Amino acid sequence: MDVAQFKTDVLPLKNKLYRFAFNIVKDEELAKDVVQECMIKVWEKRDEVKHINNLEAWCMQVTRNKALDKLRSKHVKKTDLFEVEFDTRKEKDTPVVLTERNEIMNRIQFLIDALPSRQREVMQLRDIEGYSYKEIADMLEIDINLVKTNLFRARRKLKESLIKENAYGL
Repeated sequence: MDVAQFKTDVLPLKNKLYRFAFNIVKDEELAKDVVQECMIKVWEKRDEVKHINNLEAWCMQVTRNKALDKLRSKHVKKTDLFEVEFDTRKEKDTPVVLTERNEIMNRIQFLIDALPSRQREVMQLRDIEGYSYKEIADMLEIDINLVKTNLFRARRKLKESLIKENAYGL
């Protein structure tokens, strides 16, 4: 792999890698460090990259492993996640609507954070990043049926929690 190929094949992945790392470590600076370390590893292994079938899946796997290593090596201060900007803003949105939307998103993120880590990872990769079941199975090094099971359970738990809250209040 040369510099041009690195720029075209690997650098465009940095935002996905960052979101995935951030979902694991819950810290902006730490997630940036994880992505940088991933990029360095890809560059160092540039001669071996031609043997990798799915470069993006491999980069996601490297990112996951490095993020988990960071978590193991020190206690990470959890920050507010879900600072993802949705392009749902309309001119009609009042402060009340914006506040309600923000509260709902915070509540959903709280429920997602409460999921077991494997379910949270699978949900992030499938529902937010848009990867296929096969790609997720390759990234996490698990069976595709386990991916489907974890995603089903995560979605069901999230749905049940939201229905329960809406039916009974907080």
